[in-house]
Amino acid sequence: MHYLGLLFEIIILIAAVFGYLFTRGMFSSKDPEVRKKADAFRKDNGWWLRIGCILIIALMSVEVFLNISDLLAK
Repeated sequence: MHYLGLLFEIIILIAAVFGYLFTRGMFSSKDPEVRKKADAFRKDNGWWLRIGCILIIALMSVEVFLNISDLLAK
């Protein structure tokens, strides 16, 4: 069960990193209409989404570290 928990923690960590990179504008679409909608979303919600992603990244990093150290201690 520890491996399953570790897998979910890593998935959440990766999703948070992608969310943070999205709010920074690292991903863009080739379709101008989709790009315009994404830019409007980032403009309206970028600040709180960026802070939330940073918090989730920090929390999941600690959780992954603790889970791995617990698995290695056994």
